Amino acid sequence: MEFLSGLHSKVIHFPIAFFILYFLFETSGIILKKDFLAKSAFIVLALGVIFSVLSVLTGNQAFEVVKTSLQKNELTSLIERHEQLATVTLWYFFLMLISRTYLTVKKKFEGNIRYAFILFGLIGCVLIYITGIYGGELVYKYGVGTGLFGK
Repeated sequence: MEFLSGLHSKVIHFPIAFFILYFLFETSGIILKKDFLAKSAFIVLALGVIFSVLSVLTGNQAFEVVKTSLQKNELTSLIERHEQLATVTLWYFFLMLISRTYLTVKKKFEGNIRYAFILFGLIGCVLIYITGIYGGELVYKYGVGTGLFGK
């Protein structure tokens, strides 16, 4: 399953883009009172969760591939923090998707609840940012995933 590890750098940008786009669509839909933006936000959130699962799986596989050549050091700790934050971010948005689905089906996604989802989306964007800081450090400081880092 080593081929999955090479996919991480290719698929990781999809959930990032989808989750940020979700936040923008959700906020715009509520502020502009456009139902099609709210519906689009829901679809984009679902796509973000799907690609996030793929990103976490490929990232875990990438870690398994390089783990054997690593000693317990700062780099391993950094990878583990990145992995933990990515997993938390995935679960966070998954719970948002489940909640939004439930509220939409029960026709309770209205009023202040909609505004709460703007806040939830913003918190999710902060999680993405922090996770990306660690991921960027792995790539640009240590060369992980660039071919410069030995397997």
